[in-house]
Amino acid sequence: MRHFIEELDDLQKELLAMAGLVELAVHESVKSLVERSPSRAQQVLVNEARINQMEIQIDEMATRLLATQQPMARDLRFLTAAIKINNDLERMGDLAVNIVERALSLIEQPPIHPAVDIPRMAELVERMVHESLDSFVRRDAELARNVLLSDDAVDDLRDDTYQELIRFMQAEPSAIPRAIDLLFVARNLERIADHATNIAEDVLFVIQGVDVRHHAEERR
Repeated sequence: MRHFIEELDDLQKELLAMAGLVELAVHESVKSLVERSPSRAQQVLVNEARINQMEIQIDEMATRLLATQQPMARDLRFLTAAIKINNDLERMGDLAVNIVERALSLIEQPPIHPAVDIPRMAELVERMVHESLDSFVRRDAELARNVLLSDDAVDDLRDDTYQELIRFMQAEPSAIPRAIDLLFVARNLERIADHATNIAEDVLFVIQGVDVRHHAEERR
């Protein structure tokens, strides 16, 4: 039993190490866009291979423990949640790479200045990612529920960004390709927020054994 507890602890440590790389990737992807920095963009691309490698390792650890230890109750919920969180983190890493690819395209072209607040949207998304992971470490149900409620603010900013960029493209047809790149940046940020929401839902499942997916009214 002691050995099993130690292995669960090792699994959580690996998951959090991967989470740190993913948080950095999300942060640097937006910084590469805002600061027009190819070096920041390249660092995200370099770290992608490490994130993918860690996903495989964590999946193998969790699957082996499920198969050999036959965990029950909270330990079983933790392992199933760890597998899902692992997948969400890997997808966040992929989405950060998508942002970087758009950033590298925009860096090579003259800047456009529609009244969109990508940095503000990124700030909210980064906070959701950090708090979802913090709620996992601390087993904090209240913090996890706060993450779920934050998703609406990100969706509102995404909608505002879409509307402003559409107006901009109508006024400046020559800038349509660059504006489309920004549309995809906003879309990828919104999807990262969705994955942070998934993690928060998994945290509630681990702590309370409740499934809040598709039941927004129960999040309040």
